Amino acid sequence: MPNTTKAALEESLKRLLLKKPLDKITITDITTDCGISRMAFYYHFKDIYDLVEWSCVEDGTKALQGKKTSESWTEGLTQIFEAVLENKPFIMNVYRNVDRERIENYLFKLTYDLIVGVVEEKSKGLNITEEDKKFIADFYKYGFVGIMLEWIREGMKENIEDLVRMMDLTLHDTVTTSIHNFQKNNMEK
Repeated sequence: MPNTTKAALEESLKRLLLKKPLDKITITDITTDCGISRMAFYYHFKDIYDLVEWSCVEDGTKALQGKKTSESWTEGLTQIFEAVLENKPFIMNVYRNVDRERIENYLFKLTYDLIVGVVEEKSKGLNITEEDKKFIADFYKYGFVGIMLEWIREGMKENIEDLVRMMDLTLHDTVTTSIHNFQKNNMEK
């Protein structure tokens, strides 16, 4: 079963990251640790960074299960932060050894799904284009990722509940306002 193989490779990578930096881990190290052939590794991933990306997105997706509505998005944000904190050795090792653009892309994939779910819900029945919805979701996604990257860079010391509360205060009703502003703009065209 492919997901079992992927999960075993992920577990091995995380276990190895507790012992040495990402740039010192080889595919042979990972496959030897979990008893899976190199061919099986390459069947699922093109390289170690592909495995890292899959692991980040997979962990984030699990954390977000059912938390993509305006009623539950703060819970989703909290769970993303908690998933990152829970995997702190893995995340800090990746943060130190992977270029920033790659890390941003991992986080962008993760947060876009959460935010676009809220944008879709709030724009239902309104005259707003898919392009406008994507722009709004991207705008908030970049803000969230910036906050998360700073939190990681600072060693994940700031209290998650405080961060999410501040984000909620900042974003409260602004997504709805953005949608209505875009709708108004579309009607004026």
